Order: sequence, then structure tokens, then C-alpha cells
Amino acid sequence: MSEGLTVSAGTKEERYQELMPQLEAVVSSETDVIANMANMASMLHETFGFWWTGFYRVVDGMLVLGPFQGPLACTRIRKGKGVCGTAWAQGETVVVPDVEQFPGHIACSSESRSEIVVPVFKDSVVVAVLDIDSRELSTFDEIDKKHLEKAVALLSF
Repeated sequence: MSEGLTVSAGTKEERYQELMPQLEAVVSSETDVIANMANMASMLHETFGFWWTGFYRVVDGMLVLGPFQGPLACTRIRKGKGVCGTAWAQGETVVVPDVEQFPGHIACSSESRSEIVVPVFKDSVVVAVLDIDSRELSTFDEIDKKHLEKAVALLSF
């Protein structure tokens, strides 16, 4: 993507509306899912300035760290453990306004304060999750949920 990412400042909704066509263009022109996950993580991270943005892939019954932007991360997460493992087990997006209040939260970084985890599906089976952390409380809401679910649906496994 030589032209670079261009998303103007605006409301969260406006930034997602501007970003989504760019995500779709990048993902539709590449067949490798790892490359697409890497670019999607980068574009979301750059647009919103999140603390940590990345993917965990389901590999041999565990969530295994995939492409990400941000500081060092946990490498493997069991199904049902932490926010990522819970989203995987439930097969639905989990929004956590305060990670300290989430039972069993896995603290990969003490600087993470809120989190959203969005499952990625192939044939109705969770094959990965998009995990985004913020240093601020209550960063994520229904706007994020709606647009991030649309974003991960662009990935082809």
C-alpha cells in the first residue's frame, strides 16, 4: 500500500467509516491471511492509537499470537481463559470497560485498562480473534463492536 493510510481526525464513527473502504481495498488485493491480519492490525492501531492491536490464531487447540502492533504480548492463551479465550469459547465479541473487573483477566501488560476481543469465523467456527487493548478505561463501545466485526469479516481463511 504505497499511498499510505489516510484517515482524518473526527468522531470514532467517522474514522471507522473512512477506514473501512481502505481496509477492504488492502485485504481484497491480498490472498495471504497473515499479511492481511498484519495490515489490518497496523491500520487499526495507527488510526485509533490503541495500546495493543493484534490477532491470536487458533492453532492446535490454543490461541497463538499472530500479527500485532504494540508491546510484548502473551504467546498462548487457553480456550475460556482471559478475555481472548472467553471470546473464543463464547463465539462472540467481548467488550471490557475495566480489565481489573474481568474475572480471570490475563495481564500481558499492566498498562492495559480496557479491551475488546472480536472472534474471526470460518464456516461458523472461530479460527482467530482480534484483540485490542487501551490504556484508558471504557475505550470500547457498540461503535467499535459493529465496525470491528465488519472488519474481521473481510479476512478470508
